[in-house]
Amino acid sequence: MDHSRRPIDTADVVGMWVTADGHIRQELRADGRYDEARGSRRSAYTGRYTVTGNHLDYVDDLGFTATGDIRDGVLYHEHLVLYREEQAS
Repeated sequence: MDHSRRPIDTADVVGMWVTADGHIRQELRADGRYDEARGSRRSAYTGRYTVTGNHLDYVDDLGFTATGDIRDGVLYHEHLVLYREEQAS
């Protein structure tokens, strides 16, 4: 079985995800909302997300859309690579 392709539970998504350098921090909340900080800019992007299998669809509060996929515990969000906060250290 290819575990990188197994569907994930929403609970596996919820939490803080960060880039390796810590510059971008994306909080995925249990209520389906996200809040993304960039550098010192808090709440640079906010909106909602949905999870289908390993795939995430984002809709920013201003209407912009983005996608992401979680593979092997890593979130690939458009051009970003994010890790669970405890794994990024």
